[in-house]
Amino acid sequence: MNLQGKRLVIGMTGGIAAYKVCELVRRVQDEGATVRVVMSRAAQEFVTPTTMQALSGQPVATDQWGAEGARVANAMPHIDLTRDADALLIAPCTANFIAKLAHGLADDLLSTLALARRLAPPCPLLVAPAMNVEMWNNPATQRNLATIRGDGVELLGPASGNQACGETGAGRMLEPHELLEDLIAFFQPKLLAERRVLITAGPTFEPIDPVRGISNLSSGKMGFALARAAREAGARVTLVAGPSGLSTPRGVRRIDVVTAREMYDAVMGYANRADVFVGVAAVADWRVVNTSPRKLKKNADAGPPALQFEANPDILAAVAAMPGGPLTVGFAAESENVVANGQAKRAAKRVAMIVANQAQDALASDEAEVHLIDAGGVRALPRAPKLAQARQIVAAIAQLLA
Repeated sequence: MNLQGKRLVIGMTGGIAAYKVCELVRRVQDEGATVRVVMSRAAQEFVTPTTMQALSGQPVATDQWGAEGARVANAMPHIDLTRDADALLIAPCTANFIAKLAHGLADDLLSTLALARRLAPPCPLLVAPAMNVEMWNNPATQRNLATIRGDGVELLGPASGNQACGETGAGRMLEPHELLEDLIAFFQPKLLAERRVLITAGPTFEPIDPVRGISNLSSGKMGFALARAAREAGARVTLVAGPSGLSTPRGVRRIDVVTAREMYDAVMGYANRADVFVGVAAVADWRVVNTSPRKLKKNADAGPPALQFEANPDILAAVAAMPGGPLTVGFAAESENVVANGQAKRAAKRVAMIVANQAQDALASDEAEVHLIDAGGVRALPRAPKLAQARQIVAAIAQLLA
């Protein structure tokens, strides 16, 4: 669980996007976090405290006085609610509440809580803006946003699109799954902050005719997991993906390709600007030269077609050979002698590290057992979900960079 042991306070202000927070509260708990909800008076016009208490399993704080004050020994919920919290997230965060944060106003429980949150060690403040596009674009709002960014507040979103008012543009609060991914990313160490990382993922497809081709069983799951993990670590990530139905990780630039030559062209067009290249894709070693412009028909008398092959460019070796090129990491999916074959591949390709695994075990699976092979030796990572493995691989890459 990605938020295991985290203690979160979620503050809700008055906006139609409040309904999204109901799902967010459930999702963060699925990831192992505990949640306390604090609601402004306006938020209660959209969702009831009873709903949020049922979803969070905790009493909902709505007022500085009365019952809320009585629940804590010193009658100071604006102090106590964040003292053991790992983060305070305001979602939805209206233009009015952003203005309060910018000017240090404290006229209700939630605004007082934000102002009184712990600074050392810090209780980080994150906000998920939600408002009409004209309110978002208003110079006053933009000034306030610049102020809170300068104060260290983390902005999650907003998105752009159709709004409840019927207008279209920036200001939509992120969807619950997007907020969850950003929240998980926030807690990951920023080991690759501002690094430019280029990753390939998935299979390639080499056509034989308009409907047939040669491919492999790679799902792209490890490459996509690495793209997410690198982005979580603060990198600017470009993902070159072969045919795959996987969703693009948040904040990742994706380039879709089909053949090995298309992947080669995409990689070589960007590699000289990258700090790190990770070749995860299962790239076809050969392509068909005599492809047919029409579907090949089965003819029992003629037998199978005679296909002619030529080698595809070696993407990993080409990047590793670039003068002043990026730190290069490759993958080796082996059917036998995993470590020995991985070591041989690292030497032949002249790359900084090879991540070797058992092909039969890893392809299309959600989990993997891998070996990290570099100049320092071999380190085994026990079987685990691919995102967990990807985060460890990112940490190893950060060590190589250092």
